[in-house]
Amino acid sequence: MQQQSASIYTLQFGLVCLSSFLFSASFNMLIPELPAYLTGLGGAEYKGLIIALFTLTAAISRPFSGKLTDTIGRVPVMAVGSLVCFVCGFLYPILTSISGFLFLRLIHGFSTGFKPTATAAYVADLVPAGKWGEAMGVHGVCFSTGLAIGPAIGSAITDNFSINILFYCSSLFALLSIVILANMKETLPNKQRFKAGHLKIKKQDIIEWQVLPAALIVLWSYISYGVILTVISDWSKHLGTSNKGLFFMVFTLSSLLIRFVAGKVSDRYGRTLILKISLALLLISLLWIALANSSLMLMCASAVYGVASGMLSPSVTAWTIDLSKPGQRGKAVATMYIFMEVGIGFGALLAGSMFISDVSTIPHIFYICAGITLVAMLYLWLIYKPKTS
Repeated sequence: MQQQSASIYTLQFGLVCLSSFLFSASFNMLIPELPAYLTGLGGAEYKGLIIALFTLTAAISRPFSGKLTDTIGRVPVMAVGSLVCFVCGFLYPILTSISGFLFLRLIHGFSTGFKPTATAAYVADLVPAGKWGEAMGVHGVCFSTGLAIGPAIGSAITDNFSINILFYCSSLFALLSIVILANMKETLPNKQRFKAGHLKIKKQDIIEWQVLPAALIVLWSYISYGVILTVISDWSKHLGTSNKGLFFMVFTLSSLLIRFVAGKVSDRYGRTLILKISLALLLISLLWIALANSSLMLMCASAVYGVASGMLSPSVTAWTIDLSKPGQRGKAVATMYIFMEVGIGFGALLAGSMFISDVSTIPHIFYICAGITLVAMLYLWLIYKPKTS
């Protein structure tokens, strides 16, 4: 039930932010180490599937998580997402074949299919409509802090201990996220008890067409993120960066402060203005990454990429909720994330198909991403026409 208090800072909001921080750190601490791990298993040619399989099941699970979020409640759906991360961390050291690893990437994807969908709906329930941008920005800071710290922690653990210890640490972070969820109050009024019928998905349960404009921007802008997740570790190493997680840490840290400002400004001046600026910065950062010839230049590009994503994420999430109906928030957010996962998955497959071991192909991949980002800019400037009430 939505609170009428002007402030977004409540105990429940703090708990959901802390849970999201631990969850994002849990799955993202694995990202920089998985390409080398898969290569060690003899599956270098499957690098593009590390992210693609993860996002495939995340996208498939979105209609289910959206429907469940709007029926059985936000908190149980968030808990399922964290639970998947907890279990997968223990299974990676056991399933050590290439097929076993790829199977786990499929299963692991269910975590991001459930947790963020319910979390966005939960946050929208907690705060007044005029504060959605600010709330998504603050929550995004917490989520992104986990994204920033996770890769750096993951690389440090692997370098000083072993990758199996890294997998167990990932499970520990997920467990702590679950413990916090157990102390959170449900916000969905008239929630239902779970029954098998809730898992029957009809055509109208998959996509909330009212949020299509926001979803398209998400699709086009997150293709580059799928590319980054797939090849940036190799590109960083080629340019002389010792810690493969440093790129992720720089771009995420640079996005933190801007999230506070971007979300609040989008509440005041509108979502599309902030999105136009963020897409322009995203285009610049992608060209910069492609042209980088040193570790310092790459880190500078990473910082610009972080500012762009820090502006885009809370604004487009709040825009999605703006466009949705109150009783369809879970479905609306799920739609946005479906398009996000399609974008990330396409980017990962694009990068995987163009790059296996020849780093000279990597700049060309980022030029393609820059072109796709330009399409998103043209859509907002020339094609999208907001509806007037």
